[in-house]
This record gives sequence, structure tokens and C-alpha cells, in this order.
Amino acid sequence: MQGDESAAELAALRARVAALESEAAAGKRTPPRHRARSLLAALLIIVGCVLAPLGIVAAWTSGIVGNTDRYVSTVAPLASDPDVQEAAANRVTAALMQHLDLTALLEDVAPDQRPLLQKALGKLGGSLESAVSSFVKDKAQDVIASKSFETIWTDANRTIHTALVKALTGSGDGAVQIKNDAVTIDLAPVIDQVKTRLVDSGMSVAGKIPEIHTDFTVVQSNDIGRVKTGFRLLQILGVWLPVLALILIVAGILLSARRRRAVVTSALAVAFAALVLGLALTVFRTVYLNALPDTVSQAAAGSVYDALIRLLRTTVRMVVVLGVVVALAAWLSGPGRYAVAARQIWHSGIAATRASADRLGLRTGPVGPFIRRHRPWFTWGLVAVAALVYLLWSYPTGWVVVGLALALLFALAVTDFLAEDTGEHPAADKVAGPHPS
Repeated sequence: MQGDESAAELAALRARVAALESEAAAGKRTPPRHRARSLLAALLIIVGCVLAPLGIVAAWTSGIVGNTDRYVSTVAPLASDPDVQEAAANRVTAALMQHLDLTALLEDVAPDQRPLLQKALGKLGGSLESAVSSFVKDKAQDVIASKSFETIWTDANRTIHTALVKALTGSGDGAVQIKNDAVTIDLAPVIDQVKTRLVDSGMSVAGKIPEIHTDFTVVQSNDIGRVKTGFRLLQILGVWLPVLALILIVAGILLSARRRRAVVTSALAVAFAALVLGLALTVFRTVYLNALPDTVSQAAAGSVYDALIRLLRTTVRMVVVLGVVVALAAWLSGPGRYAVAARQIWHSGIAATRASADRLGLRTGPVGPFIRRHRPWFTWGLVAVAALVYLLWSYPTGWVVVGLALALLFALAVTDFLAEDTGEHPAADKVAGPHPS
């Protein structure tokens, strides 16, 4: 009887295997039923990845152009930048030298102040013009290196923000004007302080210099008129463009037959697109500086450019890191041989640590069984918390993404440690749950 039953079971098993093989062969011969769905999924992911770098630029545009405080905090450190200070000092010196009568300089100085001025100019040496120019520049550098220049610079940039909006979007009004496709700062307050210091140093003729207005260029481009439309569009889209890109990518992933592979591909594609944007910013920097006129200091213009796109570059690096982290997480959760091996190593380490703790008399009590029963909820809860922290973080950087990923790994390790049952050792894939391809 047992032999007959075994033979019957074996026959049934063979029949089942034959049926599965025939179904697999039929599936290979049958054209894919969801070819249109897969094509739509690929199209959505591609469009989303193309929109991703534009979304980064749109978010930066909305942040810099639409927020005066953010713009001011971005450019405020430039007041201490050596290249900007040097360019401003040269501009102030050139403006003052145009109004100084060198031939009547010493004659107009009061007799009691003449020795002081002669002594100051004598230290500088050279011709009278070069000596006076060096003397004026020395006083200008003193003013620009002081705290008062930082105040002047910050206040002027707060005023100039309206002009920047007008230059880049074609809208808005303000006291600061756009001249020759350039957004400029008036250095008249700096010049007034330099004149005061010149008079205090014995150059009384400087007190007769009328009020001087000279401009320091912050942004200049002959193509400002042509980029207004595109920049205005990016400002209107603002944060909605990156949201749209994310929605398209998620929709494409949900339509894909192999979602995990789609997640890995999409994350790496977004990271690559952001990396291309970063390279484009570097190339455009060179093109922009080379297109500036000779009257503009390239070193100072480079510092201003770097300051204005600092947040943009930070976002680019963050997106690259985020894409790599998401792709790595999706790959590690998959059925690949190396991914399974990595999970086995992870589980073995947790199990060994838990066993060592048990030998030392450390017990989890009722916490361990509770976490073990609800492990999926704890796992996805931790992932949700990490995602929420990332979304609520103001201007997350690449290091923030790395820190959140490491914190999540640590929290998952603690969860697995508490949920580990040393009495039984399930396979790594069973612990981690099913991994559909």
C-alpha cells in the first residue's frame, strides 16, 4: 500500500512539473501582454528623469529670486571675500582719483596738516599720482575691511534683490536700476567714508570732492533679455516641477513589471541627470566669466557666481547622493546573489551579537517577542520616519542624506537585535520578507 501511494505521489509530482514546464514554454512563445504598459512606464520614467534637473533649477530659482532674506544670506559672506574687497577698493579708488586735482593738492592742504600728508605720501614713494592713488586705495581698503562695509553690502543687496528679480524675470520695480544688462551696487556710501578718512589723514582737498556714485557689478550678462522668459517660467513652476518629476517617476515604477529594477534604474538615472547639471554649472561658469568686459574683475565675478549657485550645487550633490542611496537600498533588498549574501552577513552578525548578549544574561523580556511579531510595522515605520525627517529638513545636503541612511541602518540593526530569537535561525530572506523582482 505504501509503495502504491509513493508511486501515485511521484506520478502526480511529475505531472505537475510537466504542466509547469509547458506553461513556461507557452509563456516564452506568447508575446508580452503588457508591452504598451511597459512602454508607458519607461516613457514616464524618462520624462521624470529629464525634468529632475530642471526641477532642481526651478526650486533654486524660487528660493533665491522669491526670498529676499535667503538671497541676502547667500551673498552676505561676499563682503569678506578678498577678491570682492579688492575689486571694490579698485573701483572706489578710480572714482576718487578722477576728482582729485593733483597739481593743487599740496597747496590746498592747511600748513599744519601738510607735514602729515607729505609724510604719508613719502612712505609710498614713486610719482605723485601713483603715491596719491596708493594712499587713497589704502584708505579704501581700510573702509572695505571694516564692519561698516559689511553693513553697506548687506543693505545694498537687500535693496538690489528687487532689481535682480526684475533682471531675471522681467517683473518688479525698485530703486536699483539695471544698466547695460547688469545688476549693480552703488558704492557712494563707501566713497563718503573714504573721503572722511582722507581728510582725517591730512588730505583736506578730499573734502571738496562732490558726491560720487559708482557702480559695483553683481550680475552682468548680455543675454539677460533672452533668458527672462525661461527664468520666469522656472520661478512660476518653483517646487511643483520637482514634485511633478517625482510623480512621473513613481507612476512609471508602479506600472513597471519589475518594480525593484525600475527603482534602481530610476534612482541612478536621476543621480546621473543631477551630475550632468553640476558639470554644466562648472562649464557655464567659465563661459560666463569669459564673456564679461575687461572692466569687471573676473576674480570677484567668480566669487559672486559661486555664492549665488552655492545652494544649487549643494542640492545637486544631495540629489546625486540620494539617488545612489535609494538605488543601493533597492538593490540590497532584491533577490540577487550578492544582495542575498549581504543580507545573510547582516543577519549573521545580528544573530551572533544577540547570542553573545544572551550568554551574558541580557534578556529582552516581552519586548523581543512583541517586536518580532510586528517587525514589518517597525521596519516600515523607521523608513517612514527617516523619509519624513528628510522632507522636513531645510536644504538637506549630501551629508544629511548619508547621516539619515546610517541612522536608519542603526535603528534597523537595533530592531533586528531586539527581535532576534536565538532559539531558531530563519534564513536571511525569510527574515527580510519576500523580495519580488
